[in-house]
Amino acid sequence: MEDKSLNTKEDKIEEYCSKLDTANDYSEIWKIVKNTVKDALGEQRSSMMLFLDDLSLSLGAYYPVGTNNIVLNRRLLEIAKATIKSKQKINALTYSLLAHEYLHAIGHLREEEVRKLVCKVSEECFGETHITTELAKKSPWMLLNKNLINNISSQKEPIEVVKDFEKNGQNYIV
Repeated sequence: MEDKSLNTKEDKIEEYCSKLDTANDYSEIWKIVKNTVKDALGEQRSSMMLFLDDLSLSLGAYYPVGTNNIVLNRRLLEIAKATIKSKQKINALTYSLLAHEYLHAIGHLREEEVRKLVCKVSEECFGETHITTELAKKSPWMLLNKNLINNISSQKEPIEVVKDFEKNGQNYIV
């Protein structure tokens, strides 16, 4: 049996990149968010819930302070999925949005601080050249066609709870 503590930094980066690049849903990406933040910063929080809502396209996600909720912009992700054919890039975008809001949920409320922390976690866990690090350094919006975003109008759908988002076996009341 291999001792995980003996893995090199390159092994860790390769493992995180592989897991993120092949993740199939929000819960898999969320697990990577939690593990990378814990690995890079030593911080964690459990019992989070994810909601999908049709928000302004200038907003990727938000964390209502004092809750266990993250609200992700469903419309923005649908546009990204329709225009960006790379699963790796879609997962990196989703990771970046979730990591940013998770850091708020942990207690980092200043935007400037959170942006720097997302950069730090991304560089440490995905390496300098991975798309996730590039998004953290520049902006998740760099992937999106601004002309398309500015011309989108659609009817707002009801907010949706993502089932089995955090699979930790704990029961809690919403």
